[in-house]
Amino acid sequence: MASPPRCRRWSPLALAGALISLAWRPAALAQSVFVRPDQNRPAGLALLLERDIADGKQALGVFGITADPVQPQVWRIKVWEELPNDVKVRSETVQCSPTAPLRVTNDGRSLILRELNPGGVVTTANRIDHLVWWATCFPEQAGKDPNSLRSLARELGYSGTRMEREQVVPASNL
Repeated sequence: MASPPRCRRWSPLALAGALISLAWRPAALAQSVFVRPDQNRPAGLALLLERDIADGKQALGVFGITADPVQPQVWRIKVWEELPNDVKVRSETVQCSPTAPLRVTNDGRSLILRELNPGGVVTTANRIDHLVWWATCFPEQAGKDPNSLRSLARELGYSGTRMEREQVVPASNL
């Protein structure tokens, strides 16, 4: 006759040790399944900025540029914001018209409309807007310093004298 199975009693200390060993994973194992964002950039990405930072690369690019079927000079784009351990992809709209150059973006909480001045002064405050705008409206200029494109902007009909403005619309108002 077989003896009934015995239940093994675990001491609280042994149980805690067993749980910790199950929860703990070496860093090498975690890294083996981690995929670096810079190795998975989308096809057709126009890289606008890339720089080395502490844990890897920081990058910004645009891809998926498609014309709006109804509004001429309006483009739908995807903006790729990359950090070594994170990627954010936003859908945006860019208007290329010489009379109303515009970037419509968001920060996850609000819709942000930025009226731009191609051919005007580009500073650290508006540099990203201009990089995205040039890459969308004139892809052959993607990644170039917008300050170096002033004369080209004027040749293309942009005055370089427009006042840049920003309007923020909270998502609760949409």
